[in-house]
Amino acid sequence: MRKNTLKQKLNQGKTTIGPFVGLPSPGIVETMGWMGFDFVVIDCEHGPMDYETAEHMIRAAELSNITAILRIGLNEQQNIQRYMDAGAAGVMIPLINNRHDAKKVVDAIKYPPMGKRGAFAGRNANFGLQNMAEYIKESNEETFISLQIENIPGIENQDEIIGTDNVDAIFLGPGDLSVNFGIPGETMHDKVIETIEGLTAKINAAGKHTGTLGITAEQTIFWHRRGIKWIVNSAPKFLQAGAAAYLDEVKSPLGI
Repeated sequence: MRKNTLKQKLNQGKTTIGPFVGLPSPGIVETMGWMGFDFVVIDCEHGPMDYETAEHMIRAAELSNITAILRIGLNEQQNIQRYMDAGAAGVMIPLINNRHDAKKVVDAIKYPPMGKRGAFAGRNANFGLQNMAEYIKESNEETFISLQIENIPGIENQDEIIGTDNVDAIFLGPGDLSVNFGIPGETMHDKVIETIEGLTAKINAAGKHTGTLGITAEQTIFWHRRGIKWIVNSAPKFLQAGAAAYLDEVKSPLGI
């Protein structure tokens, strides 16, 4: 099984950055890898991804040496493990509201005795060419688990979520937090910032990694300075920013 370089870097105390990719495009994933990002989050919660497309996007990530994390909307073992069997290095699972939700994720990702995942020699086991006992041991060591706290129940039950064993990271979603606080879209509002800062202190104290969004360079630096090491942007935002800058520069000289 491949080494999880995202997990390795975070455990070494390094800050990592990478984009969400919600478009069903292996080419975009591969490009993000060649650009030098640390990871990509293939968004199977909001994007139109099916299992086969996700598998091709994971292959593209491996080709360009970027860690493929999948955001999966349905927190059910038979759903999650199919994406894992396609070769994902880990998951980001949204809408974690309590210990039960958190434990379901661990059970779906980790093999016994750490979890309850069903044994299968998929892509990460070289389709059965790797020794099964060796693969299961390596999988339990290498797979990355991130839980999202993004609404009021999750905030209320933060301690039991953060304390869940075998979880690597807690991702704090400022977009959904802003919506649930009644200030939609104000991801850098004082209330959102205070909530994320408070949660970050607890997450880091528990020996886990904190993640959040850094849509702009300024936001990325802002959160890095506050102890957040796993910062996610957006591939479409990169495309939009690049296209907008290009159009701004050429419209006047071209008279359009």
